[in-house]
Amino acid sequence: MTLHPLLAQLLMPDRSAVIFALKGVIAMALAVCTAMFLQLDRPYWAVVSAVFLQIRPESGLVVEKAICQVLGSVVGGGVGILILAVLMPYPVLALACLALWVGLNSAASSMVHSVNFIYAFAMAGVTAGLVVLLVMADASTTSSAAVFAIAKARISEIAIGALCAMLVSRLLWPRRVKDGLRRHARSAINRTMDYLSLELDPASSHDQRHDQADQILEILVALNDDSSAVVYEGAEGPGRSRAASLLCNKILSLLAVTQIIGRFHRYHSELVSPAFAELLGDMRRHFREIAEADGFENSYKRAQSLRRALRERRATMSDESAIVRRLTQTSLELVSDLVVVLRAYNALENRDRTLLKTPRLRTHRDPLIGLVNGFRTVAVFLVGAVVWVHTASPAAIMMMVMPVVFSIMFARLPSAVLTVALRRLLSGVCVAIPVALFFGLGLLSRASHDIEMLLLILAGPYFVGLLLLADRATLPYGLGLCIPFTLIVQPSNPMTIQADTAVSTALGLLAGISVLYWVFKLVGPPDREVLQHRLLKATARDLEDIDHHEQPEHWFNGRMGERLLRLANYDQSSGGRDRSMTDLGFTGLNLGHVSIRLRRRIQAHRSPAVDALLEQWQTVLAETYEMSARGQYNPEFRAISARLLNVIQAAGLAETDVSTIEGLFERVALTLERTARTVAPEPPETARRGVAATG
Repeated sequence: MTLHPLLAQLLMPDRSAVIFALKGVIAMALAVCTAMFLQLDRPYWAVVSAVFLQIRPESGLVVEKAICQVLGSVVGGGVGILILAVLMPYPVLALACLALWVGLNSAASSMVHSVNFIYAFAMAGVTAGLVVLLVMADASTTSSAAVFAIAKARISEIAIGALCAMLVSRLLWPRRVKDGLRRHARSAINRTMDYLSLELDPASSHDQRHDQADQILEILVALNDDSSAVVYEGAEGPGRSRAASLLCNKILSLLAVTQIIGRFHRYHSELVSPAFAELLGDMRRHFREIAEADGFENSYKRAQSLRRALRERRATMSDESAIVRRLTQTSLELVSDLVVVLRAYNALENRDRTLLKTPRLRTHRDPLIGLVNGFRTVAVFLVGAVVWVHTASPAAIMMMVMPVVFSIMFARLPSAVLTVALRRLLSGVCVAIPVALFFGLGLLSRASHDIEMLLLILAGPYFVGLLLLADRATLPYGLGLCIPFTLIVQPSNPMTIQADTAVSTALGLLAGISVLYWVFKLVGPPDREVLQHRLLKATARDLEDIDHHEQPEHWFNGRMGERLLRLANYDQSSGGRDRSMTDLGFTGLNLGHVSIRLRRRIQAHRSPAVDALLEQWQTVLAETYEMSARGQYNPEFRAISARLLNVIQAAGLAETDVSTIEGLFERVALTLERTARTVAPEPPETARRGVAATG
């Protein structure tokens, strides 16, 4: 019988989870002791700060999150002081400005992907809220000195929690980001080799290829997110970060190039010559050997061997068609990118100064998603604000603080995952309330107020909550247990356990998280199809702009990485099996690489006439791609391609290169025609004519 993940994590935790929980208990104990020793007003905020830093225990990630946490708190504290300085006599306007601020932070957090950077925006919003609300709740703190003291205390408490967690992470059973990077990188390379083999295998299925591609994209995004934190792990950190970025970038190039070859031999098998089919078979065999090789050296030798074999084969293919010669050259370019990927993997452990610096994968920024997430966070905050204005209950402050943090942190989760996460968070809160009342009112109120007794009594619940935090599936339960438990018990110096305050805080937290759940339930994300078409439209814009960057391949890959993952996630959530939107995303990636390789080939023969027509060709390519996503084919593409070919030939390009470019244009035209037929309910007449013309 399979246990529920919650029971499995509690009853049969692995060694890493136990160490994680033990480190977390030590970090929180150190945070509360330090805050109490410094006589801070609310030491429990230091504990809350330490809890959030436990979500990813690797030392580099903890350092990065600590920096984000402190910076976000400082910015939020400054904004809170500014709101009070201007709007102290107008509390309603102050609340409105605070709501606008948390909404802006929520919208801005939608424009980043890293959890640490998202958390920085969450802290900026919640710290401003704490400063404004705590001042407005106490009429005795109306002076500027009192306002500044509250802001300083909140920032100090959060900074102490962050520093204690960072110290424990680096000194006790340290875990390194670099180890995770190497695991991710090796997994990405192996899956990429499997994917390349599938793409070149005529017997592979559509589902097999997409399953591999989806997993590769997920690993690449995770690898890219973690690469920003490895810079905090010693002198070699920046080099490892650059190597990880290069590896992500080049694997995307591999996906793009191999799809060019795979789609050609699947959809146009009549154009595949026996020599080219034999070449594809050799490539599949080498890819499997590279995936099965032990260590970098063996993999690298096999990749170099494949590159030499392809060069020899290319020299013997002079009698082949233009498109086959072009794809043979494409195969050689693919293996060259593979060699760079393997060197980047090696550089995660051993310094390689010859690797080029490449940009990291960029987060796709959609203002529509930011607007919706900002609105939901503002709605959660305003519900608590209305309750507070009408009741003046301290519990309502909790309705405006912690739900805002969770709203910002969870907003980027897919809808199906978000619903489950919020439900588990709410379940954790429901358990935390009786546990906190029992330990706070039942034990702490009867025990002495010694710090030793405080730590001994609180260690048990925190250990259980941290065990749940150690696993992604049970993480919402752990957050729902640890954070409310801390805010209800409120360990401080001296301990003053009051039943009415504890119950009021518990009800406020329960009501706030319930409001958060229902707001996210009622105000859903934008329509999936709308977001998919916005992603494809953004890809078309990038295709048109591709010639305006110094490193177009790296620039384009960086913008397409997370975009492809989003398209894949939207396709998966739709429940369909055709995965047409994901295919369109990969088609856009392929077209970008075709454009880049075309420019490389004619670089020495570019003239004003060639440049002018090349820019027109790029615009028509982007328009044709966007039309094909709607099931329409643009016949202008073949016409502009023919004119560009004539101009290139007139510029003095070698006949073999002209033949290769002709094959490139033909392959792109076939791809766009096939895409239009696939998307459209009925093949457009223009597409039928285009296919008839090509034979």
